[in-house]
Amino acid sequence: QVQLAESGGGVVQAGDSLRLSCAASGGTFGGYTVAWFRQAPGKEREFVASRRWSGGNTYYAESVKGRFTVSKDGAMNALHLQMNNLVTEDTAVYYCAVGRPIASATRDPQMYYYWGQGTQVTVSS
Repeated sequence: QVQLAESGGGVVQAGDSLRLSCAASGGTFGGYTVAWFRQAPGKEREFVASRRWSGGNTYYAESVKGRFTVSKDGAMNALHLQMNNLVTEDTAVYYCAVGRPIASATRDPQMYYYWGQGTQVTVSS
């Protein structure tokens, strides 16, 4: 049974950094795409970043490009999201997800069928 578990959220001030982690278990993910999404109160779930689990390019939302970086720890079967220069608009619950989206739909949350429980990130001004 595939399980994804996010960690690393917290309350920080604008300009600070956080590193989120997504631990994956219960399957092999080589052929999958893994993504980070976020959802703020009253808003729809929003794409943050994605990449193939096995490697290749990483794609970022325009709102986080240059500030967020995705990396993978192969030994730990984990994916990380390094978030720098956080702004209040980054406040949301952050989720990692795994799926097999077609190339044109990697930013669509409906294309992902395994989700973690989410971790809260709160950025204060």
